[in-house]
Amino acid sequence: MARYTAIFVVAAPVEHVRQILPELLQACDFEPIYQTEDYFMARETPGRVSYAKLVTVDVLIDVPLDERSEVRLNFVVKNEELPLQVNNHCQTMFESVKAAVVESQQWQLLETVSG
Repeated sequence: MARYTAIFVVAAPVEHVRQILPELLQACDFEPIYQTEDYFMARETPGRVSYAKLVTVDVLIDVPLDERSEVRLNFVVKNEELPLQVNNHCQTMFESVKAAVVESQQWQLLETVSG
């Protein structure tokens, strides 16, 4: 299973982040399938690649306790594909999501950690 992770700390109110996240992932060809206050899940829109290569994105939203407008987003991008090649489909989709978060005008990026 291919799996890529990244943590982003953004300066924005948590409510704003919850609203923007679905739009941001839809722009990367993902459709939302589940959402709670601190978790968001989306899957790649079927039709472009085989079923085993379809990518899922899990986002854990770390809600600040002290009402600061800093939100920590933990992204896990994964699929059933074995990452036998350096440039596999899951990594390509991960880079797309990562770029969308970094380049978003909806918040100020404070910190990035990739795994």
